Amino acid sequence: MKWARQGPLEPGDLALPRTLCRLEDIPDGQARGFPLGKRELPDEIFVFRRGSRVFGYVNACPHIGTPLNIIEDKFTTRDRRFLLCQTHGARFRPEDGFCVAGPCKGQHLQGYPVWLESGSVLAD
Repeated sequence: MKWARQGPLEPGDLALPRTLCRLEDIPDGQARGFPLGKRELPDEIFVFRRGSRVFGYVNACPHIGTPLNIIEDKFTTRDRRFLLCQTHGARFRPEDGFCVAGPCKGQHLQGYPVWLESGSVLAD
Protein backbone atom coordinates (compact mmCIF):
# COMPACT_ATOMS: atom_id res chain seq x y z
CA MET A 1 0.00 0.00 0.00
CA LYS A 2 1.27 3.48 -0.88
CA TRP A 3 0.77 6.35 1.54
CA ALA A 4 -1.23 9.27 0.19
CA ARG A 5 -0.74 12.83 1.31
CA GLN A 6 -3.31 15.61 1.12
CA GLY A 7 -2.59 18.67 -1.02
CA PRO A 8 -0.64 19.42 -4.20
CA LEU A 9 2.59 17.72 -5.17
CA GLU A 10 5.79 19.56 -4.40
CA PRO A 11 9.33 19.13 -5.79
CA GLY A 12 10.81 15.89 -4.49
CA ASP A 13 7.42 14.21 -3.92
CA LEU A 14 8.05 11.75 -6.73
CA ALA A 15 11.36 10.51 -5.35
CA LEU A 16 12.97 7.38 -6.67
CA PRO A 17 13.29 4.36 -4.38
CA ARG A 18 15.80 4.96 -1.61
CA THR A 19 18.56 2.68 -0.38
CA LEU A 20 18.07 1.94 3.31
CA CYS A 21 21.16 -0.21 3.98
CA ARG A 22 23.08 -3.24 2.82
CA LEU A 23 21.46 -6.62 3.56
CA GLU A 24 24.35 -7.60 5.84
CA ASP A 25 23.66 -4.50 7.99
CA ILE A 26 20.58 -6.33 9.35
CA PRO A 27 21.57 -9.49 11.26
CA ASP A 28 19.63 -12.56 10.17
CA GLY A 29 16.50 -12.99 12.29
CA GLN A 30 16.53 -9.37 13.44
CA ALA A 31 15.14 -6.03 12.32
CA ARG A 32 16.29 -2.45 11.95
CA GLY A 33 14.29 0.78 12.03
CA PHE A 34 14.50 3.57 9.45
CA PRO A 35 13.06 7.09 9.74
CA LEU A 36 11.42 8.30 6.55
CA GLY A 37 11.46 12.03 7.20
CA LYS A 38 9.09 14.71 8.46
CA ARG A 39 7.02 15.12 5.30
CA GLU A 40 6.10 11.49 4.86
CA LEU A 41 3.62 9.17 6.47
CA PRO A 42 4.49 6.94 8.21
CA ASP A 43 7.35 8.49 10.23
CA GLU A 44 9.30 5.25 10.59
CA ILE A 45 9.42 1.77 9.15
CA PHE A 46 11.41 -1.29 10.13
CA VAL A 47 12.83 -4.09 8.04
CA PHE A 48 13.06 -7.67 9.28
CA ARG A 49 15.55 -10.04 7.66
CA ARG A 50 15.10 -13.80 7.31
CA GLY A 51 18.05 -15.13 5.31
CA SER A 52 18.00 -13.42 1.93
CA ARG A 53 14.41 -12.17 2.34
CA VAL A 54 13.32 -8.83 3.80
CA PHE A 55 9.93 -7.74 5.14
CA GLY A 56 9.02 -4.09 5.72
CA TYR A 57 6.44 -2.75 8.17
CA VAL A 58 5.26 0.56 9.51
CA ASN A 59 6.61 0.91 13.05
CA ALA A 60 3.19 1.12 14.73
CA CYS A 61 1.35 -1.55 16.69
CA PRO A 62 -2.25 -2.00 15.47
CA HIS A 63 -3.41 -2.01 19.11
CA ILE A 64 -2.96 1.73 19.78
CA GLY A 65 -0.35 2.87 17.28
CA THR A 66 2.72 2.94 19.53
CA PRO A 67 6.09 1.98 18.02
CA LEU A 68 6.93 -1.70 18.46
CA ASN A 69 10.37 -0.99 19.84
CA ILE A 70 11.29 0.85 23.03
CA ILE A 71 15.00 0.13 22.59
CA GLU A 72 16.49 1.09 19.23
CA ASP A 73 16.34 -1.78 16.70
CA LYS A 74 14.88 -4.29 19.22
CA PHE A 75 11.87 -5.64 17.32
CA THR A 76 11.93 -9.37 18.03
CA THR A 77 11.33 -11.87 20.80
CA ARG A 78 14.44 -13.33 22.42
CA ASP A 79 14.26 -16.46 20.28
CA ARG A 80 13.74 -14.26 17.16
CA ARG A 81 10.66 -16.25 16.11
CA PHE A 82 8.29 -13.27 16.33
CA LEU A 83 8.20 -9.52 16.03
CA LEU A 84 7.32 -8.05 19.42
CA CYS A 85 5.50 -4.93 20.56
CA GLN A 86 7.50 -4.07 23.66
CA THR A 87 4.70 -1.90 25.04
CA HIS A 88 1.93 -4.52 25.25
CA GLY A 89 3.65 -7.82 24.41
CA ALA A 90 1.84 -8.48 21.13
CA ARG A 91 3.64 -11.01 18.92
CA PHE A 92 3.57 -10.92 15.11
CA ARG A 93 4.73 -13.37 12.46
CA PRO A 94 7.67 -11.74 10.65
CA GLU A 95 6.67 -13.03 7.21
CA ASP A 96 3.21 -11.45 7.09
CA GLY A 97 2.82 -9.24 10.19
CA PHE A 98 -0.12 -11.27 11.53
CA CYS A 99 -0.64 -10.90 15.30
CA VAL A 100 -0.69 -14.32 16.96
CA ALA A 101 -0.83 -13.16 20.60
CA GLY A 102 -1.60 -10.02 22.57
CA PRO A 103 -4.26 -7.30 22.62
CA CYS A 104 -4.44 -7.05 18.82
CA LYS A 105 -4.59 -10.80 18.13
CA GLY A 106 -5.92 -11.43 14.62
CA GLN A 107 -4.86 -8.02 13.28
CA HIS A 108 -1.85 -7.22 11.06
CA LEU A 109 1.03 -4.82 11.06
CA GLN A 110 0.84 -2.38 8.15
CA GLY A 111 3.23 -3.60 5.45
CA TYR A 112 5.65 -1.27 3.69
CA PRO A 113 7.23 -2.07 0.30
CA VAL A 114 10.89 -3.08 0.60
CA TRP A 115 13.01 -5.25 -1.66
CA LEU A 116 16.57 -6.35 -2.36
CA GLU A 117 18.59 -5.15 -5.30
CA SER A 118 22.30 -5.89 -5.74
CA GLY A 119 22.69 -6.64 -2.03
CA SER A 120 20.97 -3.43 -0.89
CA VAL A 121 17.64 -3.02 0.87
CA LEU A 122 15.46 -0.51 -0.96
CA ALA A 123 12.11 1.11 -0.15
CA ASP A 124 9.63 3.38 -1.90
